[in-house]
Amino acid sequence: MMSLWKQQVQIPRQKILQSDFHVQNVVIGGGMTGLLTAYFLQKKGQQVIVLEAQELASGQTGNTTAKITSQHGFLYQNMVRRAGKDRACGYAMANEDAINFYEELIWEEGIACHFERIPSYLYTTDQTKVKRLEKEADTARKLGIRAHLVRGNKLEELPFAIAGAVCFRQQAQFHPLEFMRALAKKLTIYEHTKVLSVKEHAIEYESKEEISQDKEDSVQEHKGTITADHIIFATHYPFVNIPGFYFLRQHQKRSYVLALEGEDIPQRLSGQYYSMDKDGLSFRSADGLLLMGGGSHRTGKHSCPNAEQKAEGYTYLRQMAQRYYPHSTEVFCWSAQDCMPHDRIPFIGRYSVFRPYWYVATGFQKWGMTSAMVAASVLSDQICGIHNMYEAVFTPQRFLVCAGIQNLCIDIGESTKGLIQGMLTKSTKRCSHMGCKLVWNKEEQSWDCPCHGSRFSADGSLLDTPAQKDVEAILPPFKESHKE
Repeated sequence: MMSLWKQQVQIPRQKILQSDFHVQNVVIGGGMTGLLTAYFLQKKGQQVIVLEAQELASGQTGNTTAKITSQHGFLYQNMVRRAGKDRACGYAMANEDAINFYEELIWEEGIACHFERIPSYLYTTDQTKVKRLEKEADTARKLGIRAHLVRGNKLEELPFAIAGAVCFRQQAQFHPLEFMRALAKKLTIYEHTKVLSVKEHAIEYESKEEISQDKEDSVQEHKGTITADHIIFATHYPFVNIPGFYFLRQHQKRSYVLALEGEDIPQRLSGQYYSMDKDGLSFRSADGLLLMGGGSHRTGKHSCPNAEQKAEGYTYLRQMAQRYYPHSTEVFCWSAQDCMPHDRIPFIGRYSVFRPYWYVATGFQKWGMTSAMVAASVLSDQICGIHNMYEAVFTPQRFLVCAGIQNLCIDIGESTKGLIQGMLTKSTKRCSHMGCKLVWNKEEQSWDCPCHGSRFSADGSLLDTPAQKDVEAILPPFKESHKE
């Protein structure tokens, strides 16, 4: 299922790496984080290349809803209490700065990408939660964000009544692939170049290129090694387990989007909307379509977002579309995957104290566009020896026990359960990452790992990391029924 962005924009294909050399910086991953980091490094006089296993924006960037905002759900009260006011303030200002950085870059480079400033709303339909929203608005203001409370049903663009909302002013949205297409022209990028392993300064890769000869296609393969002073992992989920241990520090979630059109669909929303309620919906406009999101769940744990509805994912969203927009038509649908750190703060900085020349950006939750800009700013400064005021906020070497202990315990439980089931079962449906038992996702016709979020197609082909191999590469092809 292809997103609206991918339907509208085709980024020109990049060359394929077929030679070995040394370079100052290698960015692994051709998404928004990878390209922005490479762009800033290049602007600072650094030599840099980007390696992408498939094609640009083929991962989570191509499946975003493309909100650029410091409004990240019901967040700031809890962050102040659990991580401290200074860190919460740094988090808020880093994301506010990221919005400005996008605007400045777009203006400087003359990029046409439908960038616009609009307010972002965190809303609830539950009257008992309005006091919490009021405190959230007050906390956000104290941290430097321009926010205020909206009481009662003042958001007439929504198809239902609300009890209240927090408005974050001067947020933004854009077309991510239009932006990336312009940025890619200025960078050295190699597509269909998969990194097989990273050992200290050496990157082993495999590239594949289709060659047409006499009306027949063949594949030309090349394996080689690139060495670099600095290596940046911008792969959404880090695929090197040790050091770093990121597989113990976060889990992954699926989220779903419908693009709707019709006589009862507003042509343009003046804001973007996100619900703090468990079964809530998110909304934004794009090119005359309404993007409605919701039905999210932990990858491999297909819990129902609304027990009364007995539905999840696309089914849930389609039920909501029928309820609120009965005359609408579904034009596109797509899904995304998000890394969820225990303390709700991304990991941006040095990969590990044992690899000071490796860098990582992961744990963006559902706010990848803003976090990508934060990561590019922090990482490019670190590599160039420039002090960045937000470096300490996002450092992967932090240890905030109080902020994430509950989520840590949940993740340990899920991983232990999945690993034990994988070891005890005779089923072939085990993840190639660490051997957890896979779960069938009927919404997306995929095998999903509840431990760390890897996903595979019905025949075992790899869809999402941290796994690096197709299942059939190490196990027999699936032969059992998909009905369980």
